[in-house]
Amino acid sequence: MKLSEIKKQLPALAAVNFKLPNGTLIPSHFHVTEVGQVTKHFIDCGGTVRDEKTVNFQLWEAADYDHRLAPQKLLSIIELSEKVLSIEDAEIEVEYQSDTIGKYNLAFDGENFLLQSKQTNCLASDKCGIPPEKLKVNLVDLGAKEQACCTPGSGCC
Repeated sequence: MKLSEIKKQLPALAAVNFKLPNGTLIPSHFHVTEVGQVTKHFIDCGGTVRDEKTVNFQLWEAADYDHRLAPQKLLSIIELSEKVLSIEDAEIEVEYQSDTIGKYNLAFDGENFLLQSKQTNCLASDKCGIPPEKLKVNLVDLGAKEQACCTPGSGCC
């Protein structure tokens, strides 16, 4: 989800809710402690230099159980960040504390913002010698399909 997309959703919401990949809602007294732009300049294992920019939201819980972040307040935080930091309309990455700081992609289901697990990946698999995944076929199923199309009168021969 890009920054422009969350800005479109917020005005229509009564509350801001974030849902973890396991379906649990982040406690409603969370804070957005950071909004920023993160630039990553790196070289992959194949020698290609790459640049990535993301918008970073950091969510945090404190013991102030009556705290609620209103949609309009989050929108004003985002707009201030855009103005002061010249943040671009990039994909949002959300940081949230679990055993360590977890990083998540963001989506929206019409009611809740969904934290989606991120996975590492090789960006240069063609240069690393990583073989492409092969389609796994159960030989028993293959024989059944062949027999089904080659029955007398099926027109396969």
